Amino acid sequence: MRVLIVEDNPKMAGALQTGLRENGYAADVCHSGFEGEDLAAAQEYDAVILDLMLPDRDGVDVCRNLRRRSVRTPILMLTALSGVDNKVAGLDAGADDYLTKPFNFEELLARLRALLRRGEASEGRTLTCDDLSLDLYVRRAKRGESEVDLSNKEFALLEYLMRNPNRVLSRAQIAEHVWDMNFDPSSNVIDVYIAALRKKIDRGHPRELIHTVKNAGYRFGVMD
Repeated sequence: MRVLIVEDNPKMAGALQTGLRENGYAADVCHSGFEGEDLAAAQEYDAVILDLMLPDRDGVDVCRNLRRRSVRTPILMLTALSGVDNKVAGLDAGADDYLTKPFNFEELLARLRALLRRGEASEGRTLTCDDLSLDLYVRRAKRGESEVDLSNKEFALLEYLMRNPNRVLSRAQIAEHVWDMNFDPSSNVIDVYIAALRKKIDRGHPRELIHTVKNAGYRFGVMD
């Protein structure tokens, strides 16, 4: 999953980016409201973490403008202001959730998970397909009775595939959701990670779950 962090404090932004990457998210950072609005409108993010107090404009204005531009990406607003009026203003502008600084990073992760699963009421903490399960809370994968050891990026890639079962996903779509803005579209890194995942979750099992669609991308799920 790919997250945009709009935070003017470099130390805070860096800590958030590092923490998210350690938990398998691709995370981009910008430090101003205008840049954040442009990035969120131009790129396909799964969530935006938006600071309320930015140097060039108010985060509420950024949020309101994104909704006016029909950007429906879930927005988690951060602020040092704990007053009810501030929270109401952010939520009325279109924010999906609100977190007051200082906060516990585990709570931020939990709120992100909640935002990402909205509209998918049947999904809890675990994604499943055939005999493969992915626990999003403790970040553990199992195929049958065997635990599968995944790197952070492999976990993020598998999560994206499992959230989109039986869809043909292009390499561009995968890059947009699993890699950050530094991704080199000319590289074969996606194919390398797909190959690594296949070895870990498909090898030795009667039913393959990751399928190549020639000249189109990849499809995840049980083939009929």
